[in-house]
Amino acid sequence: MTDGHWTTVPAGDRRWVRWVFGLPLALVHALNAVLVYAAVARGPQAEWDHQGYEGTAAAVFLSLCLGLIGVLITLVPPVRKALGPWWFAPPLVLGVIAWVRIGTLG
Repeated sequence: MTDGHWTTVPAGDRRWVRWVFGLPLALVHALNAVLVYAAVARGPQAEWDHQGYEGTAAAVFLSLCLGLIGVLITLVPPVRKALGPWWFAPPLVLGVIAWVRIGTLG
């Protein structure tokens, strides 16, 4: 592995970069997963439950916002290089689930 100046950087010296970028990103994905779970598992009880509809819509909105934040963080070149492209999967999968949930809510 090179550091941009064509010098070799030992893998152990760059391991901390994965933790610095990965931990906050993992927390964003975990919060996103909790919101998606809440939107899917705890929906409105019936047509009269307006608070249930609003709560589910709010959870989906926040989930989509967190998914966008996760994708934008992963798009930053140093993060993408250090963590790899598979970090795009959690926000995209959770975003699709949230989008389907809001589509089937009405």
